Amino acid sequence: MKVDILAIGVHPDDIELCAAGTLLRHLDLGFSIALCDLTQGELGTRGNGVLRLEEAEIARKIFGDQVPRVNLGMADGFFTHDEQHILRIAGVIRLFQPEIVLCNAISDRHPDHGRASKLISDACFFSGLRKIKTTREDNIEQNAWRPKSVYHYIQDRNLKADLVVDISAYMDKKLATIMAYSSQFFNPDSNEPSTPISGNDFIEFIKAKNRTYGRDIGAEFAEGFTVERTIGVNNLFDLI
Repeated sequence: MKVDILAIGVHPDDIELCAAGTLLRHLDLGFSIALCDLTQGELGTRGNGVLRLEEAEIARKIFGDQVPRVNLGMADGFFTHDEQHILRIAGVIRLFQPEIVLCNAISDRHPDHGRASKLISDACFFSGLRKIKTTREDNIEQNAWRPKSVYHYIQDRNLKADLVVDISAYMDKKLATIMAYSSQFFNPDSNEPSTPISGNDFIEFIKAKNRTYGRDIGAEFAEGFTVERTIGVNNLFDLI
């Protein structure tokens, strides 16, 4: 079950909106990924939790049949930063043993995003402590595991990125993963209430954001991330 990158989002569609291009690029480079949603997004104005799970599965298949996705079923809006929630996320980290974790923005318009960011980051640390015990579904005890790096993707608010990833070749496929959540985004035939993300202009906003992050590195589109510790490189020519 070991993967190179584990992407975690508090709501189904967080990963797709903010990190799909990066994940698709790394899949093409031969790296393995896994996806984890903390909640079903059941408090969303449009659709419901069951529908969001169905849409998440459609998006997963766009990434590829080999990509696993799990949902922890935490309470949308009301999950807490406590031992129980940390251990559940630590169990997923120990299951997939990623080298890198991608997770929610450290601060954002939606309060769940920042709370999830801290919760996931702390779980990455505690999952590396041997005296903390977790078990798999078959009751086999898991080994401690700590990812080497945690990167926070940037969501609604335009935070200053510490690093960006060129996703120019993957923008169309990224948009396909986003539009898998047809209940949430623009649909002229929908009778659901309007939301800040359901307008026809929202996809243009996503593209404009990715263009902005790409501009600094001379790319058409890029996704931005913030980091928790200083980034090291083998040599200066690793940098664009």
